[in-house]
Amino acid sequence: MSNYYVGVDIGSLTVKVVLINNDLEILGQAKIRAGYHGREVAIRLEEELLADFGLTIKQVTATVATGYGRVTFPSDRELSEITCQAKGISHLFPSSRTIIDIGGQDSKVIKLFPNGKVADFTMNDKCAAGTGRFLEVMATALEIEWHEIGELVSSSENPTKISSFCTVFAESEIISQVSAGALKSDILAGVCDSVASRVASMTRRTGLETDIVFTGGVALNRGVVNALTKQLGYPLLVFQEPVITAALGAALLAREISK
Repeated sequence: MSNYYVGVDIGSLTVKVVLINNDLEILGQAKIRAGYHGREVAIRLEEELLADFGLTIKQVTATVATGYGRVTFPSDRELSEITCQAKGISHLFPSSRTIIDIGGQDSKVIKLFPNGKVADFTMNDKCAAGTGRFLEVMATALEIEWHEIGELVSSSENPTKISSFCTVFAESEIISQVSAGALKSDILAGVCDSVASRVASMTRRTGLETDIVFTGGVALNRGVVNALTKQLGYPLLVFQEPVITAALGAALLAREISK
């Protein structure tokens, strides 16, 4: 009889659900923007994902929830995003020693022991600078979609300088730069450099060891990936679905706690 394990990550902006089996295979994953209704969306998303495989909640051996909304979700255990990210990333990239996780509302740098356990971490959850929300605000100010940033940045030849880490002041800066005739591509390159600079400064607190894995929704933004690679001076490893790595870690931990 097969055993099934579910990891649910209820983030500030997006809910992610991952289903694995006893052989640690990712059978399926789903994600959706949730907003204020994370719990209800997560329950529905889990049910829909299981239904795709002809399963029900009763057939799941164990479930672990993580993320901002983890305490609201009916699960067998709630675990921190730090713990779940470390588990998911060390499973995907056993050689990883540093994780850079940039999500919608916070950014984290996690240092790992060789066995994949958390050695140290630092986190920015007090300010939107260096997060996905920062990028969204800047994209809105420039009247473009968030997903267009990477492509536009690739054509930049003269990145502007964003001097403020504060989202409100940085938005005012780019509006002034638009008025002065700066190209959107150059402004966005400056925005990506600003995000990378903020995160790079966080790595100085934990130390930086390779291999470095970049995860979270912002890891899908090629402009930030390139800017961070340049500032750190090391290549970054990025999973093909970087938004699900914490949910994957939660599913893997669900398997462990069920034994």
